[in-house]
Amino acid sequence: MRVSREQAAENRARILEAAARLFRERGLHGVGVDALGEAAGMTHGSLYSQFGSKEALAAEAVALAMAGSGGAKLGQASPGTGALRAFVESYLSPRHRDAPGTGCPFAAMGSEVPRQPASVRARFTEGLRLMAGNVAAMLAPASATAEEEALAVVATMIGAMTLARAVDDPALSERILEAARNRLAASLPADA
Repeated sequence: MRVSREQAAENRARILEAAARLFRERGLHGVGVDALGEAAGMTHGSLYSQFGSKEALAAEAVALAMAGSGGAKLGQASPGTGALRAFVESYLSPRHRDAPGTGCPFAAMGSEVPRQPASVRARFTEGLRLMAGNVAAMLAPASATAEEEALAVVATMIGAMTLARAVDDPALSERILEAARNRLAASLPADA
C-alpha cells in the first residue's frame, strides 16, 4: 500500500520525535529498532525505509533533540535581560533532572557519543557549538573571553546535570545541582 507524501512526512516526524525522546531516556545503545518502531507506532521496516539505518536515524534524532533544547532557544534572547541566569536556573533544576526524555540531549547522551559514528558525533558537536555560542552572546557579544566563559558555563551545567542524574542519593543529587547553580550565579555578570 502506497503512502502519500504527507503521510510519509508525518511518519518520519513521528519516528524522529520518538527516537529523540527514547535516546535521551535510555541511551543510544539502550534502544533497539523494534522499540523505536513501537514507540512511533510503526514497524521496524518503516524505520529502515525512512532512514536506511539506525545510525542515520540516530544522527537526525540527535539533531532534532539539539534543536529543541533550551540552548538553541537561548539565542533568541537579548543580552542584558537576565535570560542566561533564568536558563541556568531552569537547566539546573530537579524538574529538568527528572525528565531526561524531554531535557538536554548533551547531559542525557554525552557519555555515549564518543563511541558513536561520525555522523552522530557531528550533529552533537554542531548542537554544542550552537549552545555555547548562544551563551557567549548572552555574556558579551563578539568577545573572545565570552566564548571561553560560555564553554565553562555549558560544561558546568552539563556536567552537573549528568552527575545529578547518575548518583543514587537524592540529597547528593540536590547538592550537586545547588552547588553548580551557586557557582554559576557568582560568576555570571549581574545582567546576564
